[in-house]
Amino acid sequence: MNVAASTNSSEFEVAETADIAVDHPLFSQMPSSVSFNKLRKRLLRQVRQAMDDFAMLKGQKRWLIGLSGGKDSYGLLAVLLDLQWRGLLPVELVACNLDQGQPNFPKHVLPNYLASIGVKHRIEYRDTYSVVKEKVPEGATYCSLCSRLRRGNLYRIAREEGCDALVLGHHREDILETFFMNFFHGGRLASMPAKLLNDDGDLLVLRPLAYAAEDDLAKFATAMQFPIIPCDLCGSQDGLQRNAMKAMLADIEARMPGRKDTMLRALAHVNPSHLLDPTLFDFSSLAAVPANDDTN
Repeated sequence: MNVAASTNSSEFEVAETADIAVDHPLFSQMPSSVSFNKLRKRLLRQVRQAMDDFAMLKGQKRWLIGLSGGKDSYGLLAVLLDLQWRGLLPVELVACNLDQGQPNFPKHVLPNYLASIGVKHRIEYRDTYSVVKEKVPEGATYCSLCSRLRRGNLYRIAREEGCDALVLGHHREDILETFFMNFFHGGRLASMPAKLLNDDGDLLVLRPLAYAAEDDLAKFATAMQFPIIPCDLCGSQDGLQRNAMKAMLADIEARMPGRKDTMLRALAHVNPSHLLDPTLFDFSSLAAVPANDDTN
């Protein structure tokens, strides 16, 4: 894996040199600045690199894009539409928002926006908010249960829509934060994979933004003027473990620029014989072989 570098393949060169004068309607109001064009190209390159590294395009015909209304999922949808518009993403895209019944959720924002840019979509209402509030003790975090309920519904919707993959907007920081949460609190080395097969074996979960930086997605969302919908359920809770990991990583990056990309590369270069898991490496078979005795 090379997070920052571009590839030498002719297919990727097309993405770098493609004429961007004619754009998807989503980009009709985009800035014309050099800095924005560089940002856009960088996100396109990183998404295509992730797709190539993890073989995300392998016979799929239809993808369900999880759209929360946050900056990351908007950015994901925009980049995928951009690639599709250029003829570089030969799959049908269906955007889906799961309205989880949060109080004061602006139900009109996403369907109006998606209709305005001509994106096929489905808005699904399921009151998981009440379930989470009822099941999770006061003071505990909602994220785990909320995520499980949301994922189960998205799997169902993907099947109903005839999709063979669920595509999510998790980015570089999400992957690193999850790794350190598992490292510090779960006692295991694990993170979010860029490509996952669900337990039933009938759907892939894809994360094309695996190499994309959260700061870039935030800048992209601001420049594109996406109608952001905040998550008032999780956002209202202080002291989340993920926030602590985010702060730690931000501090490391500030003191040692480039460390986030180094950490991400480390997740792709694992040496099981230099860890402590006997299920990954057969330590029992290691034995020293005496040197030949040449004294005689």
